[in-house]
Amino acid sequence: MTNHFGQFVLIDDKAIFSNAWAGSLYMPHELPGARMLSGGTSNQYLISDGNSIHYITKDGTLYKKAIEGGIRELRYEPGRGFLVLTSTNLQRFNLQNMSLESLYQGKGLTSFDLFGGKAWIGTTEGYLTLDLQTKAVAGPFQKLPVVDIRSVRAISDKVWFGSANGAFALRKDGKFDYYQGKRWMPGQVVSNIGEGPDRSVLLLTEAGLGQICFRYMTLADKAEFFQQQVRDRHIRNGFNATLSGMTAGDLSTGYLSDSDNDGLWTSMYLGAEVFRYAVTRTADALTNISESLDAMERLFTINPVPGFPSRSFERSGFIKILSDPERWQHAPDPEWDWKSTTSSDEAIGHVFVYGAIAELVDEPSIAKKAIALLDTLMMHIIKNDFYLIDFDGKPTTWGKWNPAYVNALPIVVGDRKLNSSNIIAMLQTAYHFTGKSIYKTKAFELMERHGYLENLMRPMRVIGEAGDLSDKHAKMLSDGWNHSDDEMYFLGYWGLYRYAFNDTLRNKYKEAIIDHWQAERPEQEGLWNIMTAITGANTFDLSEAVNYLKEHPLDLINWSITNSHRKDIEHIEQNFRGQTIKDVLPPDERQIQRHNANMFNLDSKGGDGNSEHSAGDIWLLPYWMGRYLGVISAPFL
Repeated sequence: MTNHFGQFVLIDDKAIFSNAWAGSLYMPHELPGARMLSGGTSNQYLISDGNSIHYITKDGTLYKKAIEGGIRELRYEPGRGFLVLTSTNLQRFNLQNMSLESLYQGKGLTSFDLFGGKAWIGTTEGYLTLDLQTKAVAGPFQKLPVVDIRSVRAISDKVWFGSANGAFALRKDGKFDYYQGKRWMPGQVVSNIGEGPDRSVLLLTEAGLGQICFRYMTLADKAEFFQQQVRDRHIRNGFNATLSGMTAGDLSTGYLSDSDNDGLWTSMYLGAEVFRYAVTRTADALTNISESLDAMERLFTINPVPGFPSRSFERSGFIKILSDPERWQHAPDPEWDWKSTTSSDEAIGHVFVYGAIAELVDEPSIAKKAIALLDTLMMHIIKNDFYLIDFDGKPTTWGKWNPAYVNALPIVVGDRKLNSSNIIAMLQTAYHFTGKSIYKTKAFELMERHGYLENLMRPMRVIGEAGDLSDKHAKMLSDGWNHSDDEMYFLGYWGLYRYAFNDTLRNKYKEAIIDHWQAERPEQEGLWNIMTAITGANTFDLSEAVNYLKEHPLDLINWSITNSHRKDIEHIEQNFRGQTIKDVLPPDERQIQRHNANMFNLDSKGGDGNSEHSAGDIWLLPYWMGRYLGVISAPFL
């Protein structure tokens, strides 16, 4: 079947016919095995069985010709006739003199279409273009996501290519939008592409038909979409949670799972709601803040350790299906269990959002609770000599800011800089909102007596692998760039810069933040760029941040993604940062990942539709922080 003048026209072993035009089209033919047809003007059709072509009009079959090479596709060329593609030849059937003319000869030809006065010809080794006026050939082009082309179609203002591994569309800048995996289509091999309704594109694969839909929306529209996603299926006991245990992307099969970082992911979502409230003053934002702040508060009260925030909590009896059962402890309340071994990741998340709430939420009871939690956590840390002390009376693995621990690390180890930066930010935030002098005193003691200011000001270029003479711990901490550390740094920068003790320190902190941001620029990470704007810097890659928000897929399901096979990306040598290619891929071509992942990961590791991430921390935080800081505008009405 084909689409002719906007109507379906069909062919069987006897005739060309249609239910359109009141069923008046019925043209018998003489090619019993016919399976291809292309329509010209009025009642003109070229048909083929793969070996021969017949030209048919209302006057009957006017031309027959056997063609070598196996006929692949037929196309009508307005004003000239029909084009016939075989595996070795593109020929023009001229309607004026009823003859065939060879336009291009090659090998491995698979598919073609017409666009911009050219024939775009796919092959098993890339594609080429043929100028239909001058017959000039360009290509073959092989710097493609996949060179084995199975289908070529011009749709709207783009040329699309179906391949042995997904589909891709040529952009105006010469790069490609690549669609691969079950995020976009049910199968892998795209044998045909068609224009669908409402600006969509249809992809025929070995596993069925897929439809990629494109919608015009503002970032505010996208924020509303993601807001609904979070509220519909990502709130567990007030926490911002992942939908886990799904089967093949079926949302109805999932359950809300706990995480080691429930406090951190919830801090980030809670931060998004704080900034949304600061911008919009909407009642539902305030309700959501109160709900998640209650969950954060209960992290402290559900365990028996004074001032210690649990990683998570859940009803007793659920541990058998939850992750890390060895970390779970029974709460004093027999109906509940709590998760121990809290990390510095959670601590900095707590402090970040408590400061944001205290500063920006004008509901006294909520702000008072945030300040009380901030004070509770920081007093625990100070009373325990800058350690997080767990239920067993021992420091947790990562909750360590004590100078004896921090300064024992070589200066090249990132944790020395990170822990210094974080604890100063935490103490400044606590002092700013509680006014307790002990926080200021301890901060200056760390900076002046223990070198924490020097540590946090150390340039990022210094960070690298510990030497051979270093101990195993230092080597383990420095075996590569830790992207979770980046998340901790930038969350800490909120309190480090905004609540600086004085302008001299604030200017120093700005220098450290900009230095770190410069190191992060290749990742084009939306949140890091927008967070850098808190310093008032003139340049913070706003366009890249907006592109992160624009190009992030609406589908946050954890589909398997592969990019390492692509020929259109420039690989670089293995390096400490884990950067694999010269230019980072856009978010909709990568695996779904949080801000603490390496944006240069080319292939996802396991998981094929078995979970869905929440947009609360991934997308809503950078968007609403950008709106609050005034670097992202409100939609125009």
